[in-house]
Amino acid sequence: MNIEPARPKKGVTVESLPDPPAQSSESKPSELVTGRALIFWDPMSLPGRKFAKKRDAIDTDQITPAADCVSESLETLDEKWKAGSFRYLMPDFRQRVHRGENFVIAGDRFAIGSSREMSPAGLKGVAEEAGLQMVIVCGQNMGDIFRRNSFNLGLHVVQSPEAVADAQDGDEFSFDPVTRRLTNVTRRRTYEPVPLSGKEEEIRRSGGIFEVGRREFKASLRTAVSIDWPDETAARRMTTTEQIVWAHRVDKRLRPDEAKPGTTLRVYADLLPASDGTAPFAIHTFNQITGGNTIDPRQAAIANDHFVFTGVEADDKQTGIGRQFADLHGITKPYYATPGDGIFHFYFPEQGLVLPGQFIPGADSHSRAYGAYGAVGIGVGSTTLGFGWSTGYIYVTLARSRRVIFRGRLQPWVGGKDIVLELLRRWGAKQSEGMSVELVDAERQLPIAYRNTIANMMAEAEAFNGIFAADEITDEWYRHKGIADLPYPRIAAGEEAHYEIDETFDLRELPPMIAKPFSPGNAFPAEEVARERVTFDKALIGSCTNGSYDDLLQAALVLHAARKAGATRVKREFAIFPGSGGVGRQIESPDPRLGGESIAEVFRSVGGQIRQSWCGPCFGQGPDALARGQRAITSFNRNWQNRMGLGGEGYLASPAVVASSALLGFMAPPSELGLEWDAEMFGV
Repeated sequence: MNIEPARPKKGVTVESLPDPPAQSSESKPSELVTGRALIFWDPMSLPGRKFAKKRDAIDTDQITPAADCVSESLETLDEKWKAGSFRYLMPDFRQRVHRGENFVIAGDRFAIGSSREMSPAGLKGVAEEAGLQMVIVCGQNMGDIFRRNSFNLGLHVVQSPEAVADAQDGDEFSFDPVTRRLTNVTRRRTYEPVPLSGKEEEIRRSGGIFEVGRREFKASLRTAVSIDWPDETAARRMTTTEQIVWAHRVDKRLRPDEAKPGTTLRVYADLLPASDGTAPFAIHTFNQITGGNTIDPRQAAIANDHFVFTGVEADDKQTGIGRQFADLHGITKPYYATPGDGIFHFYFPEQGLVLPGQFIPGADSHSRAYGAYGAVGIGVGSTTLGFGWSTGYIYVTLARSRRVIFRGRLQPWVGGKDIVLELLRRWGAKQSEGMSVELVDAERQLPIAYRNTIANMMAEAEAFNGIFAADEITDEWYRHKGIADLPYPRIAAGEEAHYEIDETFDLRELPPMIAKPFSPGNAFPAEEVARERVTFDKALIGSCTNGSYDDLLQAALVLHAARKAGATRVKREFAIFPGSGGVGRQIESPDPRLGGESIAEVFRSVGGQIRQSWCGPCFGQGPDALARGQRAITSFNRNWQNRMGLGGEGYLASPAVVASSALLGFMAPPSELGLEWDAEMFGV
């Protein structure tokens, strides 16, 4: 599959398009932004005390709850986003901003999580309602997607640990939009924030991504797309990610030694996928840049997987925006996935749209999952995606690199989920520090299902991306799907590639794991948790993290063996969400490893229910979302506060552990059922 050139609409030529507006770099804003501090204090500390600290790791689910991430039309895009800003974390946020508290102060890792551009857009809009500008001031390692989205939209963001540490309630602040210098007027202290790359600064000063897109749109239609791989000498010094990004560069004059961490460059995309949740703002961006009727969107794909089975009228209207856009521009299957076709991180790979060596920015944070297939998958916001639909490329700031080498044979009942939960536990509060992570399966033992789980949850690791270089396991997965001819050469990290952190993960001592609320990194050995006899209301298997056939087979094998041992009925509500409609159909077919039963039959025989393929329960939507006070053990990817439902508690584990827990009625690994590991019987 090659990257296609732009397709102008009938009667449209490049020459007929208006010339781009002149760059208005001289019309920079000069007035200082002034206001007072609005501080998010750590709930475990008291404001004003000596050791009081600002709240770390405020995720985008807290900034904009899922139910507020809805747009009923392109004319009312941000109405719910503004109304929902910090709805539960700070219910009076909007009122406080309107009375002049427009300098939002938070700790490290602010706005980690999803690609929902509703968060920066909603925050910016709340301030603008009162004729104000908002300034976000936070410490280290701001969420990378939120950071890029903010530049695109013109929301002021400043990373300054010193300013955060000094700030107190009521402090007067000023911010210079030209120099980005921040001043705490009350304390008479001035701060120089973490600097931006040259291109980030240009995007910020130019007024945002819409203006950049309008300037570059016409020229992008004239440029022939080519993918040029580094020669052997250059490749020796580059990671897998660096080679793929460099090959996809727009500026062919760029030398390999110029593609350094912190550099921002334009990069062609092989696929630019969105969900029904992120598509409306991407469509708005595309229309603003292109005029809406000049070209078909480039490399576009849309999957209806987030707001499709809620039964809520507003959600149906949002889904309709993407459907109308697809109809207008002739986007059909497999590039347009209808409700039930699947979660796009499963659906698009199984349709052959995700291939090794590709660069795929997706408007969903779990687009990092494409690293399982040897592609560079990153999460982006809707405006970045709409810019890509318009030009064929996006702006990317290269990240620092780190490597994790998995060595040693897997232990009984251990799978991809256990590996990534333990990795997140080890990395702790800093997580990956926004780096690009090279994942190395030294023993060639991790199937694609396990790799998908690990690469997918590089979103929770706060990594730029995570990638397994394509190998014989990758090739076999594609051959099984009838895809033998891959478009790009097989590549792997060069022998002289530089990693800021290089670590080895010995799998020989890793047991099955369970992550407790409210962090995927809050993980413990499942046998330890079993001794606590933690009960729950629901056991849920699936999601884009663990919804493949092999994931569901892993759970079914546990249930099948447990039935023979006398455990014939689940003790709690048990629901299964296949990763795609294709997987849903496949699990209805007999499997010889289950004695001729199908996976679905095994699930149903113990009281399990097969649901539609969608994302709803993972982010607290639909009938399977948790109610206040409920607890669930799931194979999902996030268990942040309120993530699976307001007031609910989520625990994370592998499909095998979720299945055994469902039978036991408390959280525990399959060994608690008396099952003894047999690789031939239970291995995937």
